[in-house]
Parts: sequence; C-alpha cells; structure tokens
Amino acid sequence: MKRKDRYIKILIELSRIILGATFVFSGFVKMVDPRGFEYKIQDYLIAFGLPEWFTLALPAAILLSVVEFLLGVCLLLGIYRKTVSRLFLLFMLVMTPFTLWIAIKNPVEDCGCFGDAVVIGNWATFYKNIVLSACAVLTAIYYNEITPLLSSKTAWAATLFTAFFGVAFAVYNVMNLPVLDFRPYKIGTHIPDKMKIDPAEADQYETIFVYEKEGVREEFTEESYPWNDSTWTFVEMKTRLVKKGKKPEVEDFSIVELVYDEANSSYIEGADITEKILSDPSYSFLVISYALPDIRSGELSRLKVLTDYAEKYRYPVYCLTASSLEAIAEWERLHRSGFTFCHADERMLKTMIRSNPGVVLLKDGTIIGKWSSRSLPSEKELTALINRVEIGKTVDRRQHGFLAVGITALLFLVPLGLIKWADMRSQTQTND
Repeated sequence: MKRKDRYIKILIELSRIILGATFVFSGFVKMVDPRGFEYKIQDYLIAFGLPEWFTLALPAAILLSVVEFLLGVCLLLGIYRKTVSRLFLLFMLVMTPFTLWIAIKNPVEDCGCFGDAVVIGNWATFYKNIVLSACAVLTAIYYNEITPLLSSKTAWAATLFTAFFGVAFAVYNVMNLPVLDFRPYKIGTHIPDKMKIDPAEADQYETIFVYEKEGVREEFTEESYPWNDSTWTFVEMKTRLVKKGKKPEVEDFSIVELVYDEANSSYIEGADITEKILSDPSYSFLVISYALPDIRSGELSRLKVLTDYAEKYRYPVYCLTASSLEAIAEWERLHRSGFTFCHADERMLKTMIRSNPGVVLLKDGTIIGKWSSRSLPSEKELTALINRVEIGKTVDRRQHGFLAVGITALLFLVPLGLIKWADMRSQTQTND
C-alpha cells in the first residue's frame, strides 16, 4: 500500500470512529432519558411558535434518538457503508446550519445533543458539528475504504437487532425512570448543597456610577471615581457583568404551600416551605405531578397505598404541582385525595423526576428514593417504619450506575457477539 493510500485509510477509519462513537453516545444518552429529550423538543417548538405539536414530541424523541444510535452502530460495524455514509452527510448538512442558527439566535440555552449527560453551549455544538461534517464528507467520498466487521449475510440481523434494542430501551425508560440519572436530583443528593456555589466561581459584577458635569455624563467605577471633585452630579448606579461564572446546579427549587379557602372553595398561596422541607430531619414524601389532570385512576390508587402508609407512621406527604389553583381545586373535588398541595415550577418538577405522577422520598434535604407511578412501593413492602424496610435503605449511586451500564451493555453486546460468531462460522463454511 502506498504511503498516500495508507494515510487516507487511517484518516477514513479515524473519521468513522469519531462519527460513529459520537452518534452512538448521543443516541444512547437520549434513549436513557427520552422524556428529557421530549422536553427539549418542546422548548424548540415553543421557540418556533408551534406548541400545538407537543403531542409529537415524545414519538419524535424516541425516533430521533434510535436513528442516531442505529446510524452510529452501523458505521462502527462498517455495514451498508455507502447508504450509511450518505445518510451521515445528509444529517450533518441539515444539522450544521441549524446549530449555527441556534448559536446566533440562542432560542434555547443548550441544544440538548448529549441530553443531560454532557451539557455544552450552542457555539461549542456548532464547532463540534463542523468537525463531524468534515468526517462525514470524508466517509461519504471514501466509503469503500471503511473496513466492514460483518458480511452482508448478517448485516441485516445486526441492523434489525440494533433498531429493536434502541426502541425497547427507550420505551423502557419512558415507562419507568431512566436507568441512569444525569440530573442534579439523583438519589443520594443533598439538595441544599446543589443550591450553593463558591462565590469565587460565581458571576462577577462591578458597580458603575453615572455622574453628570456640565451636561456631560460619564461612568465611573469605585476605583476611577473622582472623589475629590464635588462638581459632579449623581445620576444613577448600575451593575455590569465582568466575568461569567458557574451557576448552582439547582437554581429553581422553591415550594409554596397552598391553603384551602373554604369561603371561595378554592386554594390560595400560603407560606414558602422550601426551607422547612429541606431541613426536616424526618422522612417526607413528595408526590410530584406537574399536571394533576393527567393522573390516571390506577396511579391514584397506588398513591393511596403510599399515603395511607405515611399517615399511619406520621410521615408528611406533600403534593407538588404546577397546575393552576382552579385545576387543583377541581381535581381535589373529584378525587378527594387529602393531599397537602404545594406550588412549584413545572421545569423543576420535570427535572426532579421523569414521571407524572412520581414520588421522591426526602430526609434532611437528601433524596433517599425515587419511584415512577409504575414502580411505587406496594403494601407488602410497607410493613414497618421506613428505616426498617427496603425503601429506606441508602442506595450506592456509583454501584447502581455501574450495574445499570453493565447490564445494558451485556443486553446489547452479547447478541451482537452472537451475530458476529454466526457470521464468522458462515464464512468458514463457505471457504471450506
């Protein structure tokens, strides 16, 4: 092989790996949390003035993440090289100008290309897509240089399995909670710590004094102000951002208790009980429902089991919702849940747990457990005080993460390995 051909081969294989691995990772983290990707798509729909398309956001989130994952796997395996490389090029020809527009207009703070696993700015996303576009051009031109890891006899099996795995995995994470939690409300998190940040790492501002003299206005800082010249007349004082810093991971955690007004048969906002809940040394259950009308009767009956248990052992239960006061009153009139209702920001509730309804167990501001509406503890599990039953046991977050990744990897890689083994055996028999 000539040196030039060798360099081209290396460059193509490197491009194949960069493109494939990026798409596999991007698709996987979005399949882990399809609800999060759905909310990001809804943010875009709001920016485009298309809220009536909200119902399509979840199917689109699943489809796009699975397609992204499938393309990445096919490229890494080197199957359907011509078709896949052209699809990559088409994808990048659409997404690169789109991310440039996002970077300029900034309709959404981050594009969500890597979900909540890796959050990067809009300009960084555009620069990333420039690199990926270059790789896509090379693979589209020199697709014949890509080394296939499977023959055409088994390529279809690997493709179908990857698509099936992607859809099944995404749907599982929709029906349950994500197997990996990339958000700041993970189990084991002490929420008050996430609400703080080192002042040295925060945004840095300076105070600007505007003074006027002989009809001319000038701006001064505390260091540049002419303290000895009394002829200047004060006009105004303002602050200016000098250096952009980090922000706390949790900025919007705020809970306001709602009080029922019997005279008007409605709820009114009461006291802010954020500090009360975060500092409670006992266990507290937070029933999370950003939209109360969406709770189904079966889910409500499972919640009733939990609330009865909490009442028996005197654990407080708060229902956090973003529904309007009128909707809350109407819902409670129909269902008579007896919840202590609280108002909270919808985005915060959706970030806390990807289920409507869902339940979060807190103790002294630390998240002890989280359950979707489908995985709520049953009566058999709720037979004693929380610290004596399974739901009160502290989960090793790192061990749980490794276990989730390990099981997922086995479920995907073992069948692919069997397909590869069948491919090699078929080729051996053909050669014989």
